[in-house]
Amino acid sequence: MSGKSLAGRKALVTGGARGIGAAIAQALAQAGASIMIADILEEAGRASAAAIAKEDVATGFAQLDVTDDAQWERAVAKTVATLGGYDILINNAGIEITSLISEVRAEDARRMCDVNIVGTVLGMKHAFRAMRPGGPAGKGGAVVNIASVAATIAFPSIAVYSGTKSAVDRMTRVGAMEAGKLGFGVRVNCIYPGLIPTDMGMQLANDIVKIGLAPDVNAAVGSVVEQTPLGKLAEVGDIANAAVFLCSNEARFITGIGLPVDGGMGM
Repeated sequence: MSGKSLAGRKALVTGGARGIGAAIAQALAQAGASIMIADILEEAGRASAAAIAKEDVATGFAQLDVTDDAQWERAVAKTVATLGGYDILINNAGIEITSLISEVRAEDARRMCDVNIVGTVLGMKHAFRAMRPGGPAGKGGAVVNIASVAATIAFPSIAVYSGTKSAVDRMTRVGAMEAGKLGFGVRVNCIYPGLIPTDMGMQLANDIVKIGLAPDVNAAVGSVVEQTPLGKLAEVGDIANAAVFLCSNEARFITGIGLPVDGGMGM
């Protein structure tokens, strides 16, 4: 792909304050897209947007709790108004609360379902409404949902999280079918990241130790590496590069897929 494969595109990235979301936002900007960072973390989100703006990229920040329908409406309207359009959604915001099934708390399970499932489908809802013919952006576009390798493997202590990310995969495929059949001009795909040493990834490793599944963090991480044919953890840039590709014209005939970026762990 060319260095500016997304020139002229307008992207909204949820959970863009840090981790995978921030890396994807940076990569989209480097590929030529304008960026709206959307996050519940205002200070970190504004800092992420400011870092991109330093590269002379049109950028903004929108406060967004992805579980709130009205906040989605405002975030999309702000994206269209600030960037002059909207044709990429990166549905990245998500949470993981580690627990053995025998110890799951109902409130934690509901919270993961609310953020990871409801938040993702609301993102698709408002992207479709904005990007389809007659919408405020109206030029079609691409949606990339962030699932997880957890949707494809049986890893202890993340049953509910795995279930929510499996739901993201299924919603991606239904969304792709609806958008295609209804002539929205929107492609919908998802990515399955492997374990990455972000704050969330390392919290999982620590939690695995706390519940007795590994003697220490190094052993917890080592067990994942052992299950990965490429023999190492993913990096945020690996996920970002995949997102750029799925949003680009090079992927114009790709929709409804789940792309593993997991070093082979989920095969």
